[in-house]
Amino acid sequence: MVNGKKSETCCFTGHRVIPIDEREAIKQRLKEEIVDLIRQGVRYFATGGALGFDTMAARAVLKLKREYPHIRLILVLPYRDQQEKWRAWDKFVYDLILDQADKVVYISRYYTRDCMHKRNRHLVDHSGICVCYLTNPHSGTAYTVDYARQRGLRIINLAPQSR
Repeated sequence: MVNGKKSETCCFTGHRVIPIDEREAIKQRLKEEIVDLIRQGVRYFATGGALGFDTMAARAVLKLKREYPHIRLILVLPYRDQQEKWRAWDKFVYDLILDQADKVVYISRYYTRDCMHKRNRHLVDHSGICVCYLTNPHSGTAYTVDYARQRGLRIINLAPQSR
């Protein structure tokens, strides 16, 4: 978070795998939610830089910056070079997002056992709203959403069964 106002900051968390038949609907819902949040005064959007939902959210924010140039994308990354073992296309997309982000925060210089956990807590601790894609109640995403709920964040789950 840049300005110290949690009410102006939204974090994203979600699964790395989103079923192919749900992707377009999730992208559309994500865009609609982000636009609604912008209209409510949210300016900062923070994501953890992982594959799947994090990447989808970052790309949506970057696309909406064309229409809403005052919004900012913040990447909160668990460690430098997290993408080193990813497929070439995923690395390419990651690098594009990294180049266009307004701010990048690295939790750790190198991978550690708890860097992902710390990244998720950082995202929540600096936000007032959590937009998620949560379908598996036994996952890192579920832990992060539970933590966000405990911290009093407004939770918006874009998963189909949450409607």
